[in-house]
Amino acid sequence: MEVILREDVPQLGHRGDLVKVKPGYARNYLIPRKLAMPATAGARKQVADMKAANARKDAREKSGAESLAAQLGELTLTISAKAGEQDQLFGSVTTMDIAAALEAQGFNIDRRTIELEEPIKTIGEYSVPVRLHRDVTAAVKVAVTREE
Repeated sequence: MEVILREDVPQLGHRGDLVKVKPGYARNYLIPRKLAMPATAGARKQVADMKAANARKDAREKSGAESLAAQLGELTLTISAKAGEQDQLFGSVTTMDIAAALEAQGFNIDRRTIELEEPIKTIGEYSVPVRLHRDVTAAVKVAVTREE
C-alpha cells in the first residue's frame, strides 16, 4: 500500500515522501495517528505543494535551532549530587535532571531530545549532545559536583 507521510517517521521517511508499506501498518498505525494519508490521485497532486510548504517550515525551524545551539554551546550546567568516597554518585544524573537544569536556566528543552547514552554515575565534566533539529545537534557541558 502506498501512503504519503504527513510527519517524519523514523526509519521510514520524511514529511511529504511517498512510501510503500504493508497495509496493516498503514491502516493500524500510520493513518490513525495522522502520520500518513492514503496515496490517492488527489493526494499525489497535493504532495508538491506540501513539500514546498514543509521546506519553508523546515528552514525556519533549522535557523531557530541553530541559534539555540549557539546559546547552548556557551552554557555550562552544574548539577550537584550525593557522592561516595571514590566520586561515585549515590544515584545517577539522567536526562530528566539535565532537562530540569536547562529549564532553570530558561531553556525549554524536551528530555527526549537529550541524547545521553547512559546515565552519568561519577563526578566530573561531560559533554552531552542535544538534538534540536534533524540536522542540528548542540553539545551542552554538564559539570557534576559533590553535594555538600
